[in-house]
Amino acid sequence: MRDLSRAREDAKIAERMAKQRLNSFLLRHGRNYSGRQKWTLAHRRWLSDQSFVDSTQQIAFQEYINSIEECERRVERLTESIRDRVESWRMKPVVDAFQAMRGVSMIAAVTLVAELGDLNRFDHPEQVMSYLGLIPSEHSSGESRRQGGITKCRNSHARRVLVQGAWAYRFPARVSRALRDRRAHLTAEVAEIGWKAQLRLCSRYRRLITSGKSNQVAVTAIAREMAAFLWAISRQIPLRA
Repeated sequence: MRDLSRAREDAKIAERMAKQRLNSFLLRHGRNYSGRQKWTLAHRRWLSDQSFVDSTQQIAFQEYINSIEECERRVERLTESIRDRVESWRMKPVVDAFQAMRGVSMIAAVTLVAELGDLNRFDHPEQVMSYLGLIPSEHSSGESRRQGGITKCRNSHARRVLVQGAWAYRFPARVSRALRDRRAHLTAEVAEIGWKAQLRLCSRYRRLITSGKSNQVAVTAIAREMAAFLWAISRQIPLRA
């Protein structure tokens, strides 16, 4: 599962790079999309309306489009492979439980479990934070103690997923339809941990921003605390034999 999730991550990176190449090509030729967000249905319609008088440029444009579509199909194939195989995976109960957390989709949960394994092997949530490289670095000398940015050591794959998920806590706490569906078959204890996480992390994000912290600093702090809640959830889940 770890190899499969990393293969999908590589495919997403290739997809993002293919889109960047197309954007650069269009910018070179003065084609600027005026909409608010790219890669929406409206943006894709705009792309389908683009054409070039020079046949060479038209071929290059179409090849960029084809490359993106090929990358998207590859991502979808790998996503389906993960979805199919997770059903028989002994860690599936943990994957399901992790999705009680806001910002943790099925793919994110699989990545976290595949990269971190059984979190019960950690005696304290701070050990999980340290393993993820989410604790502040420290430079001390004598009585002087100075902390810097996060260490970014150990597992970058799981850390990336947590940081991406942490952006969801910018908004007020609420149980969306998708989150409610994910929690439908979970125990009350796991669902309660997920809700407590929302209440705390949404509030903490607002406090950090109000105090003058940058968005990235606030999101990193939220990702660090998400690791602690995931550790708490894992302790509620008996694994399959």
